[in-house]
Amino acid sequence: MHVTSEQRLDDGVVERAFLLGEIPGTLWTPGSARAPLVLMAHNNGLPKADPRLVARARYTAARGYAVATIDAAGCGDRPRSAAAEQARADLRRAMRAGEPTDEILESLVGPLVENAVPEWRTTLDALLELPEIRGPVGYSGGWAALGIRLAVAEPRIAAAGFFAGGYVPRAQREEARQVTIPLLFLLQWDDEGNPRKRALDLFDAFGSEEKTLHANPGGHTGTPWFELEDGCRFLDRHLK
Repeated sequence: MHVTSEQRLDDGVVERAFLLGEIPGTLWTPGSARAPLVLMAHNNGLPKADPRLVARARYTAARGYAVATIDAAGCGDRPRSAAAEQARADLRRAMRAGEPTDEILESLVGPLVENAVPEWRTTLDALLELPEIRGPVGYSGGWAALGIRLAVAEPRIAAAGFFAGGYVPRAQREEARQVTIPLLFLLQWDDEGNPRKRALDLFDAFGSEEKTLHANPGGHTGTPWFELEDGCRFLDRHLK
């Protein structure tokens, strides 16, 4: 892992940009004792510098966690495949025309998830070698499909918080039955891009004995700020 920049922020959190081969990432640490790690994924296609993700990461790091995110293949500034770009163009056209989009989303999101998982696991290997980071590991992010796949594939993840705001391919909806770690699931009740019944069916499918659903009124980006505080209390119960 090659650190490309480092700065101490005004809240005492240390922010480091890094490269792991071709994988660009950012690590926030509380600058104190060894901290449990939280992987914080953005929704597919958004950059690791997305302001909402950075705000959540800094808040969580200030609460005593090491927080890391990466630009997975096809996300942020990393090159996008011709197939993904065509799928995005098809998606925009279908949305303008009011046509069904599920099959287009399957062709876009499914490969992004499969390509992202090995890179996240490689990043996890490298992060856990740092002296200031310890397990257990949590996952928190708007990319629920990636989180489901990681929770099934990666035994080091002990708890996860998912935002029900992005498309979850059929493969991950089936895999949800294999997820058994504690879960916190956030749902915006009026999310125009996320059918409510589909989100509730996904919550029902999770195999976890401990799973909690928080639903709030409002659209896709209207998640109340207090959910971040509740999310940290959830992490405290399972990672500290």
